[in-house]
Amino acid sequence: MPESAARDPSRSYLGGPASYLSNVSNFKIIESTLREGEQFANAFFTTEKKIEIAKALDEFGVEYLELTSPAASTQSYNDCKAIVGLGLNAKILTHVRCHMDDAKLAVETGVDGLDVVIGTSSYLREFSHGKDMQYIIDTATEVIEYIKGEGLEVRFSSEDSFRSDIVDLLNLIGVNRVGIADTVGCATPDQVADLVRTLRGVVSCDIECHFHNDTGCAIANAYAALQNGATHVDTSVLGIGERNGIPPLGGFIARMYAADKEHVKSKYNLTKLREVENIVADAVGVSVPFNNYVTGYCAFTHKAGIHAKAILNNPSTYEILRPEDFGMTRYVAIGHRLTGWNAVKNRVEQLGLPLTDSDCKQITNKIKNLADIRPLSLDDVDKLLRKYGAAKSEDSHHAILESIDTPDQITQWQI
Repeated sequence: MPESAARDPSRSYLGGPASYLSNVSNFKIIESTLREGEQFANAFFTTEKKIEIAKALDEFGVEYLELTSPAASTQSYNDCKAIVGLGLNAKILTHVRCHMDDAKLAVETGVDGLDVVIGTSSYLREFSHGKDMQYIIDTATEVIEYIKGEGLEVRFSSEDSFRSDIVDLLNLIGVNRVGIADTVGCATPDQVADLVRTLRGVVSCDIECHFHNDTGCAIANAYAALQNGATHVDTSVLGIGERNGIPPLGGFIARMYAADKEHVKSKYNLTKLREVENIVADAVGVSVPFNNYVTGYCAFTHKAGIHAKAILNNPSTYEILRPEDFGMTRYVAIGHRLTGWNAVKNRVEQLGLPLTDSDCKQITNKIKNLADIRPLSLDDVDKLLRKYGAAKSEDSHHAILESIDTPDQITQWQI
């Protein structure tokens, strides 16, 4: 047990870490689309596009925006100053190497804080910068003291944390945040929990986490980090970044909404999520995936008959997220072979047609048979329902169903 926990009984591990460490309802987002996202293969953001993205993320309500290092290029320096000059609610950070020249250049731009990073794993010490741990500690101490002297926030992050010696990560003090980074996406939630819990036992400052998604664990790792004492999570819109990127903003928000809906609703303007995703998708030339968290076109589509019936009675039966909270719409698909008569009945009621349950069941059977040939569009289903309803007043509705052999016949109707 860490000494700090032994001194303070309220921090005993006996109750499990979630009882005293969890920040699931007390976290901050460091939105890194304009830093990590610039490392995405397709990314090229003009100044105007960066400003548009920054404003959209600010409207969404993220607490921090992280920008590319001003030392990267002249344009990066100018873009950093331009975004600082917008006067956004979000704090503006920039990500810099643990180098005094980089730190001084960043301070010139007027940012609120610096995220200082250097590789600490044996892999990066040998094959990247070639420096030993004592050099890293001495240099980091100098850079951190300079940034603190300028009155700015400072985070020190060890790149490739999960292949570093944990003792090496705890030698630096006096920062606002320490950061851990799973730079190669190798960590599991259990490993994250162990590392963050250990780190929380020996530091009192905030803990930021940066997880890559190479093995599909980025969101789960971020959640595990928060459960065990981390306070800040790095995200990017649609998860764009180096290689497979980092936790997507939408996916991370979905996870946190499921954990504490009211807290997330109170912090963020959730209806802006789709807008910012569309802006970024357009900027980097990709489509929003069909199965994207929250905003994918299938995210709130229900198809199976049993699911549809339950959803129509109580949406929470098959939805952990409420689409209306995100400005999205629920859709119950009915023009397919898996449809159920309750879904058809719901559509009949929406159209205001005076059909009985028996009518709906007969129509459902016809839809199923036709959908074995090909799925019916909603327009086709509506045509069938309306034609059946009109024919019922003349007692010719059964003949209507008997006369249809293929979906194409319905498509050709002019109603």
